[in-house]
Amino acid sequence: MKRYFYYQWNLMLLATSFFTRLPMATNIQYSPSKMKRASQYFAVVGWLLACILVGFYAILLPIIGLLPSLCVLLILSILLTGALHEDGLADTCDGFWGGHSAQQKLAIMKDSRIGTYGTCALVLVLLTKFVVWWQLAQQQQLVLALCIAYPFSRAMAISHVQDMDYVSHSKPGATSRSKSEPVAKPFNSKQLSFVFFSGVAAALTLPLSTLIYLIVACTALRYLFKALLNRHIQGYTGDSLGAAQQLQELLIYLVLLANVVTSGASQGLIK
Repeated sequence: MKRYFYYQWNLMLLATSFFTRLPMATNIQYSPSKMKRASQYFAVVGWLLACILVGFYAILLPIIGLLPSLCVLLILSILLTGALHEDGLADTCDGFWGGHSAQQKLAIMKDSRIGTYGTCALVLVLLTKFVVWWQLAQQQQLVLALCIAYPFSRAMAISHVQDMDYVSHSKPGATSRSKSEPVAKPFNSKQLSFVFFSGVAAALTLPLSTLIYLIVACTALRYLFKALLNRHIQGYTGDSLGAAQQLQELLIYLVLLANVVTSGASQGLIK
């Protein structure tokens, strides 16, 4: 039993080291097979990041006020992951709308430089996220929203590995492999259940109607984004998983905000 828990703990640390820039122990055991299993902890990593942000928010809010706290929180959210998912969003938008063939789109996504489409996507998503955070904070719902959005968006994003083909950025015959390739393997039923329940856990505190709206909206976005991926590159890449995470996170905030506004209006609290 002790050996099992040590193995799972190593997988958790491995996932944290891959998906964040948090300092990790140097003795983490790595192998492609372990990395594949570690991806089931993607939503748990979301929990860790959410807790860090909530902690900083609780400290900063009474000291510097709401808007400066949200600015720091947004910066911190990017620093914690090294802009991993934001980079995926920008690369995906540049590739999808900057290339003509699937290979051209993949080549653009591989390029480290950012283009017009990626810049516009980043600015719009980050700006919208900040405004929605501010509105949720005004309604005393930001902490809950972070605890729901961070794990659930990651669970929805990683679910694309289950029923889509992984598409490598590498040219045919190349020997280099993408760093995302080890996680690009479907989960077994036990792992998939863990990913889903670890992602949706905080959302279970919502009213049933809101929970249903949230799951339906996120599922709809997942299949719309899947269709977009198949249309442009006939599969998914690590960058596209990052884009999926960012879009799911933003959608979750919007659904939760809509629920707060609707509930407030029905009670006569919002005019």
